[in-house]
Amino acid sequence: MADQLIRATAAENGIRAVGVITTRLTEEARQRHQLSYVATAALGRTMSAGLLLVSSMKPSQSRINIRVKGNGPLSSIFVDAGLDGTVRGYVTNPTVELPPNAKGKLDVGGAVGHEGFLYVVRDIGHGYPYSSTVEIVSGEIGEDIAHYLVTSEQTPSALVLGVFVDSQGVSAAGGLLIQVLPKAARDEALVATLESRIAQLQGFTPLLQAGKTLPEILEDLLGDMGLDIMPQRQLVRFQCKCSMERVLGALKLLGQAELKDMIVEDDGAEATCDFCGETYKATSNQLEQLVTDMQAESNV
Repeated sequence: MADQLIRATAAENGIRAVGVITTRLTEEARQRHQLSYVATAALGRTMSAGLLLVSSMKPSQSRINIRVKGNGPLSSIFVDAGLDGTVRGYVTNPTVELPPNAKGKLDVGGAVGHEGFLYVVRDIGHGYPYSSTVEIVSGEIGEDIAHYLVTSEQTPSALVLGVFVDSQGVSAAGGLLIQVLPKAARDEALVATLESRIAQLQGFTPLLQAGKTLPEILEDLLGDMGLDIMPQRQLVRFQCKCSMERVLGALKLLGQAELKDMIVEDDGAEATCDFCGETYKATSNQLEQLVTDMQAESNV
């Protein structure tokens, strides 16, 4: 099944639901960064969360950045997701591996850490981005971001995220975001029913592995609550904005003296993108052109 995102409403627009499948893009991230099992799960969950959160933003150029900085061995997770369906991300220590937790599952909470902070930045493409910081609740990503939604946006939310990875790679990944809007929050019976159903979910990836589609998953949860699934299905993908042009622009910031040293000592320069692992090599001729351009600019 292709990586995709769908949106829906229920309870006469009192409930907002979004589901996303990120299996292929999580596998691409695993391969690009040579991630361990637990690092794959941590980054995959965060990328799914980024796509789910940005889906509610309006301007077409909107993006959301999520940074998870915990006291665990992974150190930090950083994800950048766009309303256009693109996402990218990395972890500081991609090779960290831990034994399974008490439930026999990948110990994402232990890898991230149980203390630290979650940073979320919403950027609509103009003006000052909106940023918010909350403390980490568990390190399990889903609980931490749900805590952020309640604390910073005052929106009761349930977030179910999952990544299944083994020696063959990622076979299932994605998530589900259910938000109760103010008009429905006043219906205590409705909220109690929804909470009970979400609590009974045995994770998200088992549903995908059982052959469930996103519409079927939402139908099981909200089908008797006036579920209305929007017909548009948005494809999502791992995509980075890095390029040779951007690398050359960054090299100019080093100054003419440093560039001349690189030409003489290294016969060029090499840079690797943190987000996607792509390596760019600038030749000595390219560096010489940068120096020439900088000299011309300084003489203007």
